[in-house]
Amino acid sequence: MELSDRLYHEAVHPLLSRHFPGLTHTAALIGAGSEVLGFDTVRSTDHDWGPRLQLFLRPDDLAEYGTRISEVFAERLPATIAGYSTNLVPTGDHGTRHMRPALGRVQHGAVIAEPGAWLTDYLGFDPRAEITTLDWLATPTQILAGATAGAVFHDGLAQLHPVRRQLAWYPDDVWRYLLACQWQRVSQEEPFVGRCGDVGDELGSAIIAARLARDLMRLCLLLNRVYPPYSKWLGSAFARLPCATRLAPILAAAVAATDWHEREHCLAAAYEAVAALHNETGLTEPVDPRTRSFHDRPYRVLHAERFTAALIATIHDPALRDLPLTGAIDQFADSTDALGSRTLTRRLAQAVFSNRAEALGGPRLM
Repeated sequence: MELSDRLYHEAVHPLLSRHFPGLTHTAALIGAGSEVLGFDTVRSTDHDWGPRLQLFLRPDDLAEYGTRISEVFAERLPATIAGYSTNLVPTGDHGTRHMRPALGRVQHGAVIAEPGAWLTDYLGFDPRAEITTLDWLATPTQILAGATAGAVFHDGLAQLHPVRRQLAWYPDDVWRYLLACQWQRVSQEEPFVGRCGDVGDELGSAIIAARLARDLMRLCLLLNRVYPPYSKWLGSAFARLPCATRLAPILAAAVAATDWHEREHCLAAAYEAVAALHNETGLTEPVDPRTRSFHDRPYRVLHAERFTAALIATIHDPALRDLPLTGAIDQFADSTDALGSRTLTRRLAQAVFSNRAEALGGPRLM
């Protein structure tokens, strides 16, 4: 992020001032990338990493100057910023790009675009207009995280800062609905850790425990108003939460346990800790955070659906309150390829909510 800031202030801005004086623009680094989320390490530098940014222009300015600006950058950008090459060279068979010392023209990492088109391509909708409930539900949290993280180096168009404020977190009713659905996910599998163990299926029990640990981590992020990133960075994002100091060792012990009784014991402690976090938010009347038996069976559970019901009761929007408890797109879809397509995620969300899509601000599927 520091390199990209320096790319703008030490190279891009001076070139724009010299060759395109008075050109109104916005410069930022948002969207995809570990550096945008602040998770990049030395390992990240082996591909798709280095001084880069997005340069946003008005539509007419993009049409008139976009190609020329790219040419100026290719010819006149410095070869390095703070010792790192500005040359983004494609290598390999998977579209990965590595920073290499520039030889002649620079294959720069500056994306030149109109903000509405870029945001629509990245998010699946244009957030400069009204953001509908369907927009929120059809957009993976990883995408929202990328849109609101990173940095804006200059906002001459005065569009990106307002958009990022709008996208900073869900509307209150949507937040409550997503929390309710996340508790529902926990409730659906919490007794299975013991049931699998009961029949000698320790592997099955361990897999379910890991799923529950992931769901609890995502739940903690949602409770703390943090968009959960995709799986590679989920644990890193969770580790930054204040509650992780207590919860991370418990969840690690649950995942590492080789006996279902120990696994269940650790998860029960985690359930009660997350239930206490829920009560601390004040979103609902306090819900008893203690675990208990699963009906007449000897499995320790929270009966997390109690938190789901408490949250649903606080939602004011009847369209949201009456939705199925499937939640947003990445609460009911788990395919990387599906979640990577904005067209597909929106169609999936519309299909799940079916006739309710119009009430959520989207088209009705016929």
